[in-house]
Amino acid sequence: MPPDHDTSHRLANPLRIPLLRLDGGDVKQKRAEVLRIFHETFSLYERLFEHLAKPAAWYEKAITLRHPLIFYFGHTATFYVNKFQVAGLITERVNPALEAIFAVGVDEMSWDDLDTHDVAWPTESEVRAYRARVRALVDEQIRTLPLALPITMESPWWAIFMGIEHENIHLETSSVLIRQLPLARVRPVAEFAPFSSPGQAPANALLPVAGGEVTAGKDRGSPLYGWDNEYGRHHVVLHDFAASRHLVSNEEFLAFVEAGGYDEPRWWSPEGWRWRQFANVRHPPFWVEEGGAWRLRLLAEECPMPWNGPVEVNCHEAQAFCAFKSAQTGRTLRLPSEDEWRRLRDLSGVADSDQWGRVPANIGLAYGASPCAVDTFRHGDFYDVIGNVWQWTVTPIYPYEGFAVHPYYDDFSVPTFDQQHNLMKGGSFISLGNETQVEARYAFRRHFFQHAGFRYVESSNPLPEVPPYETDTAVSQYLEFHYGAEYFGVANFPAAVARLAVAAMQGRPMRRALDLGCAVGRTSFELARVFHAVTGVDFSARFIQVATDLRVRGRHAYTLAVEGEIVSHETVDLRDLGLSGHAGAVEFFQADACNLKPHFKGYDLVIAANLIDRLYRPRRFLEDIGARIEKGGLLVLTSPYTWLVEHTAREEWLGGFKKNGETRTTLDALRDILEGEFHLLADSPFDLPFVIRETARKFQHSMAQVTMWERR
Repeated sequence: MPPDHDTSHRLANPLRIPLLRLDGGDVKQKRAEVLRIFHETFSLYERLFEHLAKPAAWYEKAITLRHPLIFYFGHTATFYVNKFQVAGLITERVNPALEAIFAVGVDEMSWDDLDTHDVAWPTESEVRAYRARVRALVDEQIRTLPLALPITMESPWWAIFMGIEHENIHLETSSVLIRQLPLARVRPVAEFAPFSSPGQAPANALLPVAGGEVTAGKDRGSPLYGWDNEYGRHHVVLHDFAASRHLVSNEEFLAFVEAGGYDEPRWWSPEGWRWRQFANVRHPPFWVEEGGAWRLRLLAEECPMPWNGPVEVNCHEAQAFCAFKSAQTGRTLRLPSEDEWRRLRDLSGVADSDQWGRVPANIGLAYGASPCAVDTFRHGDFYDVIGNVWQWTVTPIYPYEGFAVHPYYDDFSVPTFDQQHNLMKGGSFISLGNETQVEARYAFRRHFFQHAGFRYVESSNPLPEVPPYETDTAVSQYLEFHYGAEYFGVANFPAAVARLAVAAMQGRPMRRALDLGCAVGRTSFELARVFHAVTGVDFSARFIQVATDLRVRGRHAYTLAVEGEIVSHETVDLRDLGLSGHAGAVEFFQADACNLKPHFKGYDLVIAANLIDRLYRPRRFLEDIGARIEKGGLLVLTSPYTWLVEHTAREEWLGGFKKNGETRTTLDALRDILEGEFHLLADSPFDLPFVIRETARKFQHSMAQVTMWERR
């Protein structure tokens, strides 16, 4: 059928497998629906592997960075077993030996990170028998597991949905690997026949896109299953921008190839050029040159190049083309951000996939197992806003505000929050289930090949800053100490210190406060509830960086040690603590408490919490601090008095030793040094406990002495 502007309403098929919803009014019907879709998904995945024409194809790596296909054939079944165990649905494994082999896939950490580990792979027949046993196990669970609607994240049914959607993901990624096997290793399969209408490509052009609000993120009550990275809150306002009407076609990309774009470092990012040199490629991965003519590799065949089809490349190639196109046109072009794609999606007029009766795009195997012409499916002013091929964005994946991992699969998203995995949007011809949803968020390394292409934009919208998860052990411990859970009934120490200080300040001016040794800032933010201005100071640049990030963004993600190499993933959100409205009153500085600059003065309150026994010159600090405090103001000191030579030379200790045969405590020294300029408030000293978590089963439970001093 020749493409034209009216094609989309004539091409109207249902999704190969309907989208599952979590809600419903009839438990019996929902159970039957889940059972049917499970079996359809499980069977479709098995049919994909019918493409493997020869036994060697099961064990040959399509690319060196991935496992052979026999692994992926068994992996999705093992995933059910693993998640059922985590969810408490089963206590015994189906086949421990195979499940040890099939448990963990490969993330391409680098294009030259070759997997050379030898595995004694099982035979195809052994894996088919294993899959049959797992199919029976899942079938039994769906038929017998108690069911309440709607299905929630806490329900063990979530593990079943997770398994179905995980198989949808691997249907797509495995099809890419099959597409990269030598043609002699594969054969056509009827269910995966291509969909193509070859011809010349339409002229591409930039069209205006009205700016506006973009709001994204699912709430926990959504009727559609989601992966953890989809949940939370995200809101941004975009300026007007322009976007290409079509995805970049093979014909449009040909200009880059013929101009020698793969040999010109100026078009490539430094990372992209390193990949290009390593891979030694000069054209897109699925292009095949034969006798001076180009052909396109599909799943199980090659065809004359459909110049009107979307080019399929990795993110590096897409970005290099944008740089090339910018030079050719004199316009500054780039890949769209996730937010800009979402704006196009919101303006497209296409409903979310659970509302489709007939499929409005080349997606979900509704029309075939290949891309089609880029002017086949129109969505408002643009084509292929969804479907045909995934669309690379310039945005590395990051967690939305309120992100939390699901305990059944705690490493689905977090390892990708590293600024190395860029988001792809819109789905491809083979995307099913969750992949078809508006809120779907899938990210791959920039050198990764998927059924993915791109469109370009001209935009002045700032790109989102995407911080990685905090993995520094000390910083993570302090984030937990300042903002995490309370342990053993001991109140949050930094917040408790702020409350004690504020209570002691009653009747005194509360204009400016100084938090010395502020670490990651909790006491500073708490003081900002009542003080007009708060200064946080710490010697550690890392601590100040994190505190400043919290002040600006309001949130910070970090990993928390659990046991050995196992970590949990946590997020500080100042809004959840009622602190976001006061953060603007705080400024953070890196500075040496023993050598403060002159402008740190004029404070009504100075707090030095658990600081003095970590200073190299604690006496100098105490002798200087009075000049920083207004008369009538307070100095609040807390410390467990843990004097260590690694922090403070022995001769600089204030206490904790014998002097002239008499015990010398730190409190004795504080009185000697401070009482000329301060007087000790009557209700101090006293002890205040604190707990620092190291791992799930190792804690430091300590006692700090609190002294409060009024400047004379």
